[in-house]
Amino acid sequence: MQVAVTAVGADRPGIAAAVAKVLFEHGGNIEDSRMAILGGHFSMMLIVDLPEDADANAVERALHGPAQALELLVSVRPVAASTAEPALGAEEYVVSVYGADKPGIVFRISDTLSRHEVNITDLATRIVEGEPPVYVVLMEVVVPKTADIAAIDADLKTAGADLDVDVSFHPLEAETL
Repeated sequence: MQVAVTAVGADRPGIAAAVAKVLFEHGGNIEDSRMAILGGHFSMMLIVDLPEDADANAVERALHGPAQALELLVSVRPVAASTAEPALGAEEYVVSVYGADKPGIVFRISDTLSRHEVNITDLATRIVEGEPPVYVVLMEVVVPKTADIAAIDADLKTAGADLDVDVSFHPLEAETL
């Protein structure tokens, strides 16, 4: 059985250890994970393989004590094992956006990609302090092999011009991983 475990709260030492300990005690194996500090708040998402007879609710109850002690919001939900495989010939690209911060940048860029059936596999945003501060969006995306790369690039450039931000779209190179 696979479960998705999420935890959100104020950042402090010991969160990963406390959550991992409970999962280990329940026979869990963390197969995929992402942890980040977002605006000073710790966030964690884990895909955990548990024994088939495990009870996701029991794992969540076991996390309740550490969660309370660490002031975390924690959830454990069963998820179906992923059977998704990358489409043959699909290519990985990077989309980067730089400009003044304003509402709607992520929406407009992600909507443009969606209209071309491009799948966003990773997205990060950050404000880089400076005079003026710069809003940065970095996306890793998977482009179907039948996609018109020039049309995607043109539409992203149009969205960037409308938003008054710089947008680049280029193949992901192994060195950037």
